Amino acid sequence: MKYILIFFLIFSTLNAQEKSKKETLSIGAGLYLQTQPYKDVNTLKLPSPVIFFDNSLLYIRWTRVGLYFLGEKQDNYAWAFSFTAMPRTYGYTSDDIVSMKERESSWEGGLSFSGKIDNSYMEIMLLTDILDREKSFVIKTDIGYDFKIDKFSFYPSINLTYQSKEFINYYYGVTQQEKTTFRDIYLPDGGLQIGIQTFINYPFTDTLATLINLKIDRLSDEAIDSPIVNEKYIYSGLLSLMYSFNY
Repeated sequence: MKYILIFFLIFSTLNAQEKSKKETLSIGAGLYLQTQPYKDVNTLKLPSPVIFFDNSLLYIRWTRVGLYFLGEKQDNYAWAFSFTAMPRTYGYTSDDIVSMKERESSWEGGLSFSGKIDNSYMEIMLLTDILDREKSFVIKTDIGYDFKIDKFSFYPSINLTYQSKEFINYYYGVTQQEKTTFRDIYLPDGGLQIGIQTFINYPFTDTLATLINLKIDRLSDEAIDSPIVNEKYIYSGLLSLMYSFNY
């Protein structure tokens, strides 16, 4: 939390020097759904705030926050390095799976590099668990393209996520203490999760719009082979109402 406060203090100081520049802020709320790949674990359902803001210093994208520290922005291209943090909605409670210890949701944070040429974009993130649930890391790569059809705006992308051995062991492994007659020890290596997603935006007025997010992730082979997993895919989505204004 103290790092987020530092981000806002830096942003406030720098933003005071650019008072004449108009920025756009989009705020809203919606319902987030995420299926669980674990045996007998119910779909995750969460009310979610939704914020989009980017003034070339600070950005907020849904529930992800970041602070740029190096980059360049031109009319047809842009690139940037930033510090970033976002929630990780994985895990289950000890009541969900018999004799298994709780695996908690967390926040992950680290470094990001993003680049955009015309309507094509790419981002690479190196992230670790900043709440210290487990000492692991992930490398996320997103490659996408944005376009419009009539009033609809689409932002489809392919997502590649390398999850370290420690990450997969925490969320999909079975320790010696969790072994049962019907469930053996499972200590997997790191693996690659592949996903596709899109954001869809449709404006009702100049200020009011609906935002939809749809995503499918195929678990890594190492996660699929876990004795506590019975699904290869995680399906998730968001339906939200957004209000945008300049200030």
